[in-house]
Amino acid sequence: MATWIVLGLIVLVGLYLVYLYNDLVRKRQMVREGWSGIDVQLKRRSDLIPNLVETVKGYATHERAALEAVTEMRAKAAGMPRDDVAGRAQAEGMLSQALGRLFAVAEAYPDLKANENFRDLQASIEKTEDALQMARRYYNGAVRALNVLVESFPSNLVAGRFGFTQEDYFEIEDPADRAVPKVAF
Repeated sequence: MATWIVLGLIVLVGLYLVYLYNDLVRKRQMVREGWSGIDVQLKRRSDLIPNLVETVKGYATHERAALEAVTEMRAKAAGMPRDDVAGRAQAEGMLSQALGRLFAVAEAYPDLKANENFRDLQASIEKTEDALQMARRYYNGAVRALNVLVESFPSNLVAGRFGFTQEDYFEIEDPADRAVPKVAF
């Protein structure tokens, strides 16, 4: 009788370990799915920027610094490795700040603000920024769930044994990136 109880406990522990492993796999896949959503939105925003820059160039030729900053930050963000979450977050934060300055510069040009192409591009970028914000929240939630599982006992034993590690959050780390852009006229 005692052998059956011990055998039953061993089977239950084994099933629990399988459950923990599968939960870790599920959480890791959710993190990957979340990162893919961010990547899609970042690519969409990056594809819209050249059209925006060209539209603004025609109206604000002497605002070269703002245009060059957006172009430079876009190139830097595009050049970051896809799996470097912290690096991409920093580069994309700088790009967002440069875009904010560009939109602030555009406020000084009534003809540009009235341009239908500019308005459409601005609306598309704002829509993409909203989708990007939602994707960031989903990704960070998935990362939080995985990281809690990787750190919690007893799942940390399974995670360590099978090489599951914590993931980085997609966040803006530099407080200067959080500041509202200022444009001098």
